[in-house]
Amino acid sequence: MTERIAGPGGAKSSYTWDRSFRLWDSYFAVVCVATLVFVLGTGHPGWHLRLVSAALLVALVPWYVVVGRPVLGSDPPDERRALGYLAGAVVLFLPSGILVGETRLMTFALVPQCFMALRLRWALAAVTVINIAPVAGWALLWWPSDQDVFFNSLFAVVTLVFSAAVGSWTIRIIEQSQERAELIAELDASRHELSRLSSAHGALAERERLSREIHDTLAQGFTSLLMLVQAVEAELDHDVPQARRHLSLMAETARQNLAEARALVAGGAPADLDGASLPDALRRLAARHEATVDVTGPVRALPAGPEVVVLRSCQEALANARKHAGSSSTIAVALAYAHDSLTLSVRDDGPGFDPAAPVGGYGLTGLRARAAEVGGRARVRSAPGEGTTITVCLPVPRSDS
Repeated sequence: MTERIAGPGGAKSSYTWDRSFRLWDSYFAVVCVATLVFVLGTGHPGWHLRLVSAALLVALVPWYVVVGRPVLGSDPPDERRALGYLAGAVVLFLPSGILVGETRLMTFALVPQCFMALRLRWALAAVTVINIAPVAGWALLWWPSDQDVFFNSLFAVVTLVFSAAVGSWTIRIIEQSQERAELIAELDASRHELSRLSSAHGALAERERLSREIHDTLAQGFTSLLMLVQAVEAELDHDVPQARRHLSLMAETARQNLAEARALVAGGAPADLDGASLPDALRRLAARHEATVDVTGPVRALPAGPEVVVLRSCQEALANARKHAGSSSTIAVALAYAHDSLTLSVRDDGPGFDPAAPVGGYGLTGLRARAAEVGGRARVRSAPGEGTTITVCLPVPRSDS
């Protein structure tokens, strides 16, 4: 009950009662002054007893300021010090409450302090003493009439029940507020952690995207350049026209790689698709790999996502075909536009391989990942000695929509 309430981010905010401690000071002063007015203004008992009672009440003020306020304002209050303060306050209050019945008005200032400084069990015990003991002492000292004893006892019991109910309710409200504050702090911490994880996931996703782009564009282009350099070196001595043609392809591939690098930095569309249709982009790409392209179905403009996936998949498939099937193999690219799908097929007549065998590298894994990102699928069909066919099928908007 007396702990600090956790603020956003897990930090501790000010002590629960600090928010209105000046109000409690004012409340204590008002009740004390009102009690003194009642004590000094009554005609019974004699003036000397009223002065003693008033002096004890006045002594409560420095006791509260010097001892009580630091205890109540500590974080959290030291229960042993709080018990000492309240014991001293009761010692000063009880004699005056026994001597002059009007002094019992001071209970309205002391009772809240019990709930502010003590756990509920100790607070209820202290409140019981403060409400019942003055009445019992007053009755034993002055032997008033039965009616006066009855009404004073009834007032003390009602005050006790009211104090216990309000104090318990207040403590429960504070505990619930603390639980809500702790929950808010936990939620805030979770939000920060979620934000951190989201940022980390975004960075990882972007790094993976860049890895795919670099692998499917720049790396493949450099691989093509190396293969063309090897071809030119073999042809310079006996087939100069073919070497010149390969040199021209090298220049075109280098220019394309430069354009892809600029598009990658700018975050724009692939260079092959810049201002061109997908079939035209595939034909230019296939020309650099000496492959044929066959387009079937009604050609139409499609969203950038599927077209980029098809282009990158074709780049990967062509590069793999030239790398593994060799420069003498025949490569055929087929692009089929259907009512609600787009299918790319790249086939070579190379040596093939066993698709079930574990393979290293990023190519086929990245190809499948690209297709899955737009709701499609990629299949690899191959067998030793039977060539390889890579098929990518993607869903696209219906042609009649």
